[in-house]
Amino acid sequence: MDTLDRQSLARLDELFGKATNTAIVTHVHPDGDALGSSFGLQHYLNSRGVASTVFVSDEVPETLRFVLEGAAEGQPIVAAEGLERAESLLASADLLVCLDFNNFSRADLLSSSLKSLSCPKVLIDHHLRPDRESFDLCFSDTQVSSASELLYHVLMEMPDVSGDASALPPHCARCLMTGMTTDTNNFANSTYPSTLEMASKLIAAGVDRDSILYGIYNNYREERYRLLGHLLSDVLTITPDGVAYMVLGEEDKRKFDVREGDTEAFVNMPLGIRGVRMSIFAKQQDESVYRISVRSEKGVSANVCAGNYFHGGGHENAAGGRLEIPADVTDPQSVATYIETVTRKFFNE
Repeated sequence: MDTLDRQSLARLDELFGKATNTAIVTHVHPDGDALGSSFGLQHYLNSRGVASTVFVSDEVPETLRFVLEGAAEGQPIVAAEGLERAESLLASADLLVCLDFNNFSRADLLSSSLKSLSCPKVLIDHHLRPDRESFDLCFSDTQVSSASELLYHVLMEMPDVSGDASALPPHCARCLMTGMTTDTNNFANSTYPSTLEMASKLIAAGVDRDSILYGIYNNYREERYRLLGHLLSDVLTITPDGVAYMVLGEEDKRKFDVREGDTEAFVNMPLGIRGVRMSIFAKQQDESVYRISVRSEKGVSANVCAGNYFHGGGHENAAGGRLEIPADVTDPQSVATYIETVTRKFFNE
């Protein structure tokens, strides 16, 4: 991991010391890293006597609600459940910290409000191409596993922590371990020496990793596994170029009662098949949008593929985007053909 800038760290500590009402915001469709880093920061700020509010654009997946243990009552504030209230609360913030996204557009419903805030703005993120000009302070490093890991290293440099992981509030440490674990798929990808060092120090500080693993991987509904079996048996397609893809439409979503978070990590599974170089998971969000997840083996850029063909981007081997109807495809039945066409172009031109 790159050395953190001492001047920026001192400035952040000063901002934390002056803040009385901090807004913490993460990206749309929050995952484990988004929630782990956001609530990890809230627990840390609470230990300093700083009031804070976590905002998300849409609901927290049922599978990740265990991350909210110990959080302030009524949080996070979900913009989709009351945008006017969320914007009003945001307007009163005297410090904004954005976690796990690289520009305001990733906050979806909250993006306009974030741009208009006049308070100091801080970004802590691990994605490519951060919008540095929109922030007063920017902590950005792509050579870390997650926003949770980057936040961990930042907090370890705060004077009240001084490199001692046991000085982090217990709920903070647990949230950071959770976020890092989900973004590495339990150390299966995007794992660096600094990641293992973080895990070691947090476990030594008393974090119960077994309970975290149970919360992440052993608490799904039966319907998730019924859906997974159906997708792998009846839907999975592998092209001659080594692209495995699955398309989940509205009919199957209704049949298996799919909820937010139920399909987490499905896109990773086909990469375990010999000869598969890239995996794509397309999930219908509504009548006009499919959410796209792209994963790839080392040496194949999921980021470039997502950027070129799916209005997205992300990390080199883990990226995301979307397909729009009718701008990109004429109808849901055309999604599979589109994926095969563009990936053939990606691998052969």
